Amino acid sequence: MASEAIKGKTVPLDWNEVFYTNCPLVSASNVDQELGWTREEYKKIGVDYSYFRSRAGNDWYPHYIHNLDNLIRFGGLFPPIHVQADVRRTRLLGATHAPREGGCLMVRARDDIYRMVELKGKKVGLTKSLNTIKNDWWRIQEHMQITLMLRVNGMTWDDVEMVEFPYPDDWYDNEEMLRPIENPSEWQLKRDHKHDLAFRPLEQALLDGKVAAIYSQSKVFQHLQEATGKLKAIEDLTRYPDWTLQVANIPAVITCSDVMAEEHPELVVAFMKGMIRVGRWANAHQHAAAAILNKQTYYLDVEDTFEGIKEIDMVPNLSPQNIASIEIGKEFMLRHGYIQNDFDVREWVAPKFAERAAKELLDEEWKRAAHERWSTESTLRLG
Repeated sequence: MASEAIKGKTVPLDWNEVFYTNCPLVSASNVDQELGWTREEYKKIGVDYSYFRSRAGNDWYPHYIHNLDNLIRFGGLFPPIHVQADVRRTRLLGATHAPREGGCLMVRARDDIYRMVELKGKKVGLTKSLNTIKNDWWRIQEHMQITLMLRVNGMTWDDVEMVEFPYPDDWYDNEEMLRPIENPSEWQLKRDHKHDLAFRPLEQALLDGKVAAIYSQSKVFQHLQEATGKLKAIEDLTRYPDWTLQVANIPAVITCSDVMAEEHPELVVAFMKGMIRVGRWANAHQHAAAAILNKQTYYLDVEDTFEGIKEIDMVPNLSPQNIASIEIGKEFMLRHGYIQNDFDVREWVAPKFAERAAKELLDEEWKRAAHERWSTESTLRLG
């Protein structure tokens, strides 16, 4: 499974430290980076836990090709599928799905276009990353979800003109971006990420009239774009009852290296304990979680983030529906050449770490409750 793609700059392996990386989307990890509860779990076992870019010796590529054995990733679906298929073996530990974010098709607000069928013969944009090291996750998302939008409207790609927009996708080597970052929120705070077109690569092409329509993520990005008064959505996959339409680089999944899983399972369990604790807290305090997530994600504001996460279970799980969604994403990538090798998603799944983490948390809670009760009863008797 070794790949020539596995290269880059990483620190020497040390099992007394664990690194994490996450995508700017809805996950317990993105809440925990402000709470620090997973770090507490690692402190209990004498292990340092930090963001992988907090060390100057690590570049950005471990986020995409998992070339750090002591890294745990919680993020978008397509890069880890690519890693498992073509780069190296990992373990799938959990998933968090956003069940109503399948994607939408944006056109200019004042264009005389109101239905998908009115795009026949018109230009639809697709990005194309020229970076051959990492997975082209944004293009896969565009390709997959536009294909579905066309199909539910009785159309195919033959009905529109696909226009590719190649771009370097090389910011990973930018000197400014290689400076150490203690917390993923930091790089977002250094730039106005909600209004930076670097994160909406085809928006300017649409505004300039080079294409008639582009893909955007439902709710995420969509509301920011609509708020400008310049763009509108003419199709939105979230309005259909079919849940299989919602695999837009989601579910977000947790993966670790096979080496960590096999040789240091206690490190995996510690991470999952943190995710379960934070996920439960986020479910119980959604508005507070939304205020934290708004610092990193691409919803319009805190209230929009709150509305966006209402249906999301923040405790990672490996439900049959989540696994089926992951299989849908993998099959599209294989069918369209985004991965070269097939694999069985159900063999990739490793539920035992979350199960052990949940059991340890339950045991700890019982012991704590029993101790508090015993202490109270002793005090009463002594009194």
